[in-house]
Amino acid sequence: MEVINTHKTKAILKKRSVYVSLAVAFIVMMLFFPNEGKFKYEYHKGRPWIYETLVAPMDFPILKTEAELFAEKDAAAAKVIPYYIYDPAVGQAGIAALARLQVKHSIPADLEKEMASALQYIYNTGVIPDNSETDGSRTSYVMVQKERQTVEELQSALFTVSAAQQYLKSDLQLNMPQYNTDSLVAAYGVQDLVQPNLIFSRQNTDLLHKEAINYISPTKGMVYAGQLIVTEGETITADIEQLLDSYKAEYELSFGYSGNEWQLLFAHSIICLVILLLVYVTIYFVNFDILRESNRFNFILLVVVMAFLVTMVARRMDAHFMFMVPYAVFALYMMAFFRNKMVFPIYMILLMPLLIVSEYGVELYMLNAVAGGVALVSFSFLYRGWLQFLNSLIIFVGMFILHMAFRLMESGTFEGVNYTIIMFIFANAFLVVAAYPLVFLLEKIFSLVSVATLKDLSDTNNTLLQELARKAPGTFQHSLQVANLAERAVLAIRGNSRLVKVGAMYHDIGKISNPQCFIENQAPGVNYHKGLSPKESAQEIIKHVAAGVELARKHNLPQIVVDYITSHHGRSQTGYFYTQYCNDGGDPADIDAFTYQGTLPTSKEQVVVMMADAVEAASRTLKDYSAESISKLVEGITSQRISDSQLEMADISIKEINVVKAVFKKHLQEIYHARIAYPAKKKGPDKRDVQVTSETE
Repeated sequence: MEVINTHKTKAILKKRSVYVSLAVAFIVMMLFFPNEGKFKYEYHKGRPWIYETLVAPMDFPILKTEAELFAEKDAAAAKVIPYYIYDPAVGQAGIAALARLQVKHSIPADLEKEMASALQYIYNTGVIPDNSETDGSRTSYVMVQKERQTVEELQSALFTVSAAQQYLKSDLQLNMPQYNTDSLVAAYGVQDLVQPNLIFSRQNTDLLHKEAINYISPTKGMVYAGQLIVTEGETITADIEQLLDSYKAEYELSFGYSGNEWQLLFAHSIICLVILLLVYVTIYFVNFDILRESNRFNFILLVVVMAFLVTMVARRMDAHFMFMVPYAVFALYMMAFFRNKMVFPIYMILLMPLLIVSEYGVELYMLNAVAGGVALVSFSFLYRGWLQFLNSLIIFVGMFILHMAFRLMESGTFEGVNYTIIMFIFANAFLVVAAYPLVFLLEKIFSLVSVATLKDLSDTNNTLLQELARKAPGTFQHSLQVANLAERAVLAIRGNSRLVKVGAMYHDIGKISNPQCFIENQAPGVNYHKGLSPKESAQEIIKHVAAGVELARKHNLPQIVVDYITSHHGRSQTGYFYTQYCNDGGDPADIDAFTYQGTLPTSKEQVVVMMADAVEAASRTLKDYSAESISKLVEGITSQRISDSQLEMADISIKEINVVKAVFKKHLQEIYHARIAYPAKKKGPDKRDVQVTSETE
């Protein structure tokens, strides 16, 4: 086995398609890697400053925190500043109406002159309606547009209609005491001369309100060159973190990456190469066979690259959007086709770019590591119907608890929690379920077989299995027994039990085409092979492999299942008819006519099905089911398969074969356990002897 593994390793290391796939993944990652350097300081609130004392090397503004910006925007949103447009035509109409009243009622010239002066003052000041938009406004001023100029006016400096009418009366009483002002105003209808000349503009008010909300200064104060920011070992408080954030923003804006651009590209290439190398090494040590299968290897690389691209796109949009990316779904994509012992290491590797490109890298890495771990465990049980949403809820709870732990570690309290991030985390958990159906498209693209497909295929209500049960019931029962035997054995050597179960259940479906040819389906007293020569009988038996492949193609069974049909007999012989042929004087060299033209098993799972098939069939011929006879049967069949070179292409060790044999022996002993023989009942006075021979369970 060591020689085989060495040759296989050398062959895979020389496989060009692996390196081509890695090169394509590398190029794609480099194209989307952000073309910028990384700030040289890492810091978090609540932790000590691990670098030397930092003094501001330049002047920079202090950025406001998100909480401060939110509070200012909230305050600005509460202030609605009414916007009015001055209409000079209203005042002109009022003066003109006064002139008409003077002519109509012969108003004294001095009185008319005083009223005109008062009206002119009122209209120059500005009149708004009594039920103006400023009533209930939280601001003490309004905006007034006069011609092309907009000015800010105090509300108290403007007239309402009623206030203007009262001013007109008071002015006349003060300056024209010789006249009875109240009666004159009522008689001439002077109060009707006052109309609003400031017209409210809803459109301009809304526009002004929107600008007031959006135009909030992002900075407050300044830090000047030479000013102390933080000392070595000092605990980073919220204020210090704000200064560091401000310095980082100004540094990246003003200086950015100070090295050579080619050096930056070289650094990025090293990071991408390390990520891909870690993926390769993990596959090499955990499941070496994946490197032989281009579709499976390319699928893993696609998942890694997809996660990388989503990370970069989310970062360019907004750093907080990275909390919403459902990275756990990438773990589920891999779990659908691979075993968990390989999925989780690959998943932890594809999360690594978070540590490099995000300012929340450590938290995002931890959050999504928890989400992926929870998803891999819970999705094994909660994958049907509405239970998937329960799976999302469990993921959210795990991420939420860890997120709050980070907040508690930073500030010691839960105050200042960013509810937007919590909503993003909730969306993250929900999208894990929403994005999972993409796995079925990936299954078709890469010609893989998912766990869900294997579960559907192993359902005995499946159309093809139902046909097998109806037309060849003996073969169907044999297939079920082989599936149980093989599944139990492959679990002991840590193989793919789901795949083995499906392969065993379909390995003999070719017998549907001619069920009576096989003894397990023959009715009592019927012998299909009576009248046939040994060579003819062997050919009829051998046909079931090709018939099974044809039937599998017709029902669109995956190729990986078809491989169990072609390999379950390998290149072995129909020993019974070959021996009969030789005993009848046939030429022993004519062995090809009695040999299956299948494929040799290549995986440990195919080997287990081959041996389980032979052992289960042979066990039915035993007359003595003692431990010794069962052990002899299993050892004999296994030795024959090895001596006939049926396992020479298989990736299975002698140790694993011994484990499989032990499981076979134990399983058969449990099935064919000893029966209890009941003693004869003694004869009574008027009763016959009653004999119960055995008990069936």
